[in-house]
Amino acid sequence: MQISVIGSGYVGLVAATCLAELGHDVVCVDSDSAKIAALNAGQTLIHEDCLQELLSRHRGTRLSFSTSIQEATRDAVVIFIAVGTPSADDGSVDLSCVESVAQSLNGSMNGYKVIVEKSTVPVYTSEWIQNALAPEGRAHNEFDVVSNPEFLREGTAVTDFLYPDRIVVGASTERAANIMREIYAPLIDGSYGQLPSAVPKPEKARLLPMYIETSPRSAELIKHASNAFLALKISFINAVASFCEAVGANIEEVCKGIGSDSRIGPEFLRAGIGYGGSCFPKDVAAFRAVTREFGFEFPLLDEIKRINEEQRIRFIRKVRGALRTIKGKRLAVLGLAFKDGTDDVRESPAIKVIEQLLQEKCQIIAFDPAAMDRARQMLGNRIRYAPDAYSAADGADALLILTEWKEFASLDLARIKRLLRSPIVLDGRNVFSQTEMAEAGLNYHSIGRPTLEVSQSLLKKGHIVR
Repeated sequence: MQISVIGSGYVGLVAATCLAELGHDVVCVDSDSAKIAALNAGQTLIHEDCLQELLSRHRGTRLSFSTSIQEATRDAVVIFIAVGTPSADDGSVDLSCVESVAQSLNGSMNGYKVIVEKSTVPVYTSEWIQNALAPEGRAHNEFDVVSNPEFLREGTAVTDFLYPDRIVVGASTERAANIMREIYAPLIDGSYGQLPSAVPKPEKARLLPMYIETSPRSAELIKHASNAFLALKISFINAVASFCEAVGANIEEVCKGIGSDSRIGPEFLRAGIGYGGSCFPKDVAAFRAVTREFGFEFPLLDEIKRINEEQRIRFIRKVRGALRTIKGKRLAVLGLAFKDGTDDVRESPAIKVIEQLLQEKCQIIAFDPAAMDRARQMLGNRIRYAPDAYSAADGADALLILTEWKEFASLDLARIKRLLRSPIVLDGRNVFSQTEMAEAGLNYHSIGRPTLEVSQSLLKKGHIVR
């Protein structure tokens, strides 16, 4: 099928590349000529597992890149809109990029098209696009607008697209619904995963995805409600973690007990310094804004946001408590991305913690396996950047772990202790176990677990501490 994807960001580029992997002919469009030139040269521009491999496989054959919406959509049957929908000052969604695409499509509608919302948008956006595309007497039956929200996690976006839990399609006509089923047929029937060239299937992926057909309004609401609920789980467990610290309980043990309930599950029950990224903060704010617009009070959404922000404040207090005073202290930071597996620093809790520490006159030297360049665009030369974790720790007064990169869990802790000026580790992601920290002789401060002091660990082993 001839498909056009408008937008080459995280969602657009992954969608375009994966649709080409499914056998469709795809043109990915972006108004940024420098970005399109880089993509045509074979650069992915974002850090995603398997993306470079698929881009190299299909670029120049099934997948091409263009700056012209008119040219890219002329032969396309289906047009995916995957442009940015950032938050406005009041938390509502800024749809100016979607509006710009709709205006451009007005001049290039030459036969029946299916316009697919892939960007995260508030409920009723499909009707708004429908009306924007039907001026000057154009008949509505010349096109359909479909809502097809994405559920991609940064770092695993390619496998999330190719082996999804569910595919949600909100269509108003059977004609559009049939076309969407045809697009996703290799995923719906599992035939894609049987191909010798298929991207390997993740261990926990479903045998076949649920294919859910709804109204456009329901599909739009599913996306915002899903992300708000996941953010709720994170904020809930962080609130429980704070109470664990108050009563001397261990959040890891509590999470094991809660997550073993099949009705709840263990996913997103991991205490830390809060959620970030391009989705959860924006989507919770957007959901809050749209409920208020329709006169519906939803205070739970306000509390999700408040708890998330409080987590970073509490972590700064931990740093201050561990060091007594932090002004002028040299702090090593491991992790800049909002989560592991990505170079995205948008709304990153790590960046927000660093910003606060800089206000308190701390000296920061940081390392991240993927996000250094993007972090440098935000933080500039206000911090130093280390080539690896050990260089960051060398001579620091404390080590702060702010992103849960798996490679951090395999660090040589004995070496870390030798490099640090003081044996203090503050783990904002609970990457390490208390046992391994005790064996390394490090003072260990984590989230929702008792603080481990070097003297305590030595006493438990029968050593005399003088």
